[in-house]
Order: sequence, then structure tokens, then C-alpha cells
Amino acid sequence: MSLSNEAGAAEPKHKIVAKSDSITLHAIERNGLFYDFKLNFQGSEYSRPFWINASNPTYAPEIHYEDINGDKKKELIIILTKGYGTGVLEQEVAVFHVNGQPLREVLVDNPMAIVNKNIKSSLTKNKAVITIGQKSYQIDVKKLKLLPDTIFPEINFGSIIKYEIRDNKLYAVLYPQLSPGAFAGSIVIGYEYRDRMYQAKSIIFVSQGDRSHGSF
Repeated sequence: MSLSNEAGAAEPKHKIVAKSDSITLHAIERNGLFYDFKLNFQGSEYSRPFWINASNPTYAPEIHYEDINGDKKKELIIILTKGYGTGVLEQEVAVFHVNGQPLREVLVDNPMAIVNKNIKSSLTKNKAVITIGQKSYQIDVKKLKLLPDTIFPEINFGSIIKYEIRDNKLYAVLYPQLSPGAFAGSIVIGYEYRDRMYQAKSIIFVSQGDRSHGSF
């Protein structure tokens, strides 16, 4: 008697995970992640197999189509959330220049590399100091009433990294972390297009409660 092979499990299919006007992102969902992305833009499809994004709808991929470098032409910006949790958010950004077809992806300088090159910091049980260029900012750690044993040996800038588009500009926002769950303001990096890539134009520290820079 011959045995017939039963069909295996169906291959996962791409589905729409984000859409804005004529721009659509398709991806495969598995184990809480979207992966193997396909970008449909103005009738053409672009494969991005190594992109990943959390499948939680709260962290759906963001699609922006606007001029962020002042050249009077719109750029395509995709913001992906790779991971999230308590005190953790990891985002990546992809920027494409639209000069006909095909799309051209442009390098965006890594915000942690920018921090490491431009910011000096120190942390004790009494105070934290963040120095950007010639300007230093002090945080009174004692006022935060943290358990001394939970304070990190140095400020951690990489737990939360997110990207935003505001007033036609690309920003990366990082939150200096002093201990698990304790953050001290934010580092806001403003990007500009220079030497064929997006590099830091401005780096500022925004203390908690300071609304002079909006809601960063």
C-alpha cells in the first residue's frame, strides 16, 4: 500500500502592515514580528528582506512622505520599531530620495555613534553631568530618590532610541537612563542632509519639564 504525503503547513503570506496614500508596506508575520518587507511606491515594488518590526499595532511602521532636506522634493521616510518593553524602545529609520525611479536609500548616521562622538557624561550617586560641546547640564540624582545600589556606573543612552518627523525635519530622540526605569530628560538630535548622508546638525539636552523645545 502506498502512502500519500499530506500537504505541509501553508507558507505564510505577505499582508498589508502600513499604508499611506499610494505607499504600502507588506510583510510576513511570525512570532510577534513582521519581516521580509515589500515596499510598494508609485507602482513599483522594492524588497527589504532584512527589515523587521514588532507586530503589535501600537508600534506599526510609520510612513512619511515629505521634504525633510529643503530641496523642494519629497523624501520617503519609513520608521520601524524593532523592539519594545519596559524602559526599552528600539527604532530604525530608512530614508529614500525620490528622483524618478528607482528609489535611492540614503544613509542616516547612527544616533549612538553621534552620542559617542559628541557627548561626554558622568554619573555618581549624587549627580549626573551631560556635556555637549562647551555646555554642561547637571542633574541632581539625590532628588530622584533612587536606591543607591540600582544606579548605573555610567549613563546609558541606548535604552530608548526613537525617530520623529517634526516641521519637515528628521530627529532622533534618546533618553539618558540613570537606573532601571529612571531617566533624565532627553537628547534630541536634529539631522541635515550633508555630504550625501543625513548627519547631525544639532544636539541638545532637554531636561524633564522643559517645554521650550516642544514635547521632546
